[in-house]
Amino acid sequence: MGTRRISREQALQALFYMDMHRDPVEDPVGLFCSCFTQDKPAEPFFHRLVDGVQENRQRIDAVIEQFSSNWKLTRMSCVDRNVLRIAVFELLFCADIPPKVSINEAIDVGKRFGTEESGAFINGILDSIRLAMQENTVSGVPKTAG
Repeated sequence: MGTRRISREQALQALFYMDMHRDPVEDPVGLFCSCFTQDKPAEPFFHRLVDGVQENRQRIDAVIEQFSSNWKLTRMSCVDRNVLRIAVFELLFCADIPPKVSINEAIDVGKRFGTEESGAFINGILDSIRLAMQENTVSGVPKTAG
């Protein structure tokens, strides 16, 4: 398994943890990392993903809701919701990652940690976002390297 895949899976687990434990913790990422062994080569990308999702969560969630017909974030499974957050962060803010890579990785991670329907559900939403980005109809956040 590649380093970025490990980072994505660990980021999913950290975001899932934070999503499920809404207790105010001063450093939830630090607490997560202290409880679970981190793959050292995967750490920088893990932090890029987790920090990026946290810093841009409001915008990311708005984009997901815009493209998830009849699905509010609160109705989605916690796994699907956080896989989508990671992938949308990559689509919007990581110009160094091709959109198809972000989508394929999200589908694979969703299948591994989610339900039988997770892969198709995630693919449908992310592909709609990708197409809208190509047509410049996703407002607000330009895709930049970082």
